[in-house]
Amino acid sequence: MKIRQLKVRPKHEAATSPCAAELAAMLACWASTHDTANAGACRDAAKGLQNCMRLQANGAGRVRGASTINYHLAKWSKGS
Repeated sequence: MKIRQLKVRPKHEAATSPCAAELAAMLACWASTHDTANAGACRDAAKGLQNCMRLQANGAGRVRGASTINYHLAKWSKGS
């Protein structure tokens, strides 16, 4: 049996924002602090967002890589 060309389309997953909670906390802090002279009031929220973004850039928050099903289907289609 020889399969000419067969591909599986990946499922479309909803885009997730891994640092959305930290960003929301920082924006809420900025909204509640109207005094621009007090820049240190939101320092903890800013550091939390920065740490989250650093982890995402390093790949610590990444999940499993791309599926290899199309690779295996291509190998089978060449005639095993």
